[in-house]
Amino acid sequence: MAEAKTLLISMLLPLLLLLLLTISIEEVQCLQHKAVYSVKKLQWRKLSHTLKCHPQKSRRDKGSLTLEMKHCDYCSEKTQTWDKVIRNRLISDNSRVHYLQAKIKKQVPGKMVYSTKDEIPLYSGVKLLTLNYIITLQLGKRNMTVLVDTGSDLTWVQCEPCKLCYSQQDPILNPGLSRSYKSVACNSSSCQSLEGATGFAGVCGADQKNSCNYVVNYGDGSYTRGELGRERLYVGKTYVKDFVFGCGRNNKGLFGGASGILGLGRSNLSLISQTYKKFDGVFSYCLPSTEVDSSGSLTFGRDASVYKNSTPISYTKMISNPEPSTFYFLNLTSFSIGGVAIQAPGFATGRTLIDSGTVISRLVPSVYNALKTEFLKQFSGYPRAPSYSILDTCFNLSAYENVNIPTLNMHFEDTVKVNVDVLGMFYFAKDDASQVCLALASLSSEDEVGIIGNFQQRNLRIVYDTKKSKVGFAEEACSYT
Repeated sequence: MAEAKTLLISMLLPLLLLLLLTISIEEVQCLQHKAVYSVKKLQWRKLSHTLKCHPQKSRRDKGSLTLEMKHCDYCSEKTQTWDKVIRNRLISDNSRVHYLQAKIKKQVPGKMVYSTKDEIPLYSGVKLLTLNYIITLQLGKRNMTVLVDTGSDLTWVQCEPCKLCYSQQDPILNPGLSRSYKSVACNSSSCQSLEGATGFAGVCGADQKNSCNYVVNYGDGSYTRGELGRERLYVGKTYVKDFVFGCGRNNKGLFGGASGILGLGRSNLSLISQTYKKFDGVFSYCLPSTEVDSSGSLTFGRDASVYKNSTPISYTKMISNPEPSTFYFLNLTSFSIGGVAIQAPGFATGRTLIDSGTVISRLVPSVYNALKTEFLKQFSGYPRAPSYSILDTCFNLSAYENVNIPTLNMHFEDTVKVNVDVLGMFYFAKDDASQVCLALASLSSEDEVGIIGNFQQRNLRIVYDTKKSKVGFAEEACSYT
């Protein structure tokens, strides 16, 4: 009998050890894909404001040019309550997403009416409010603070004489005071490029001076209208002769206190195309993780030694022949939550837009629901909170000093894995942490195009190489210094 027990124990012992070892490995793997974070450190601190948007810094290193980049609220007056600010950000972000989806599907937002009078065009469609990050450029001899947007092509600023202009912090550009300013003619190639860049063809001026008029429509109530001009542009200390831009005489929309928009798209009129010979079609940015007067950087040029990335840059190719061709599309193959791969039919579309102007990433319903289900499974035990605007996965974390958060990774073609910074995972709807939401949202249908917003791009060095048609990712603690 004793021998039988000994034999049974000797047989079961290896199985028991194997089971314990398996459990131990699973626990180690779980710990590897989760991290404890302080709720207080995750919370947003309210941004201080300044009446001056600039000067912002620039430096030239080894052939590359780096500009300091700040959040757009840095140069806007503090006129709203904190709760209203963070709610309006989501409302405006949702409007931008609808606008981008319509543009991708080539749905003209509305009908533009020209007249011999200086009337303001009316459009049907959705509103696009403020974009997100700003840099300072110099047109002629005037500093201009502009919003950075990879989803736009034409760079434009407000100009005198201004028939209708919104409030901006910098003085409005007056081309009449510049000897180097020239109007762009109607029969020029730049005027003919407008339709590809903005969706509307250039039109001869009603004053019969043969100048090229432009319109950029961002939706109902948000637009810029004026003439194309050429002017000396200084990007840091880099000089660009005869830079083509929009001189906006009729402008309306919530663009913060900025002077206009810097277009970093792929059309012939974008800054990237116009500086191709200087910077070889390469630019990158690093968006800071907090909004307390922190600075990121926007860099032009191919020399990667000027970056401060802590991991190697991994490149995935851009989608070839995208429609529309002005956007940057990538093949997002999957997500993983806490090391668990997310599978969903929506990944088969093979096209996701990466956009600096969208805040919250948007996923097709099948992808979002699968990701949400796995996140709730791993982030269990924390009390739920009501939905907030477009965000429906919310928690009450006010009673917690620390939370155990599973890692979130994006996977792209060419086996590129991108770790989403934890500060880009949660949107604090309430500053007491009583309503904290997963910073991802669902699109309305499977046939829409997913968008990677800037919230999930924080603390990453993202490199756009338009010459080699690829986008690179690396981790970097974003700072201009």
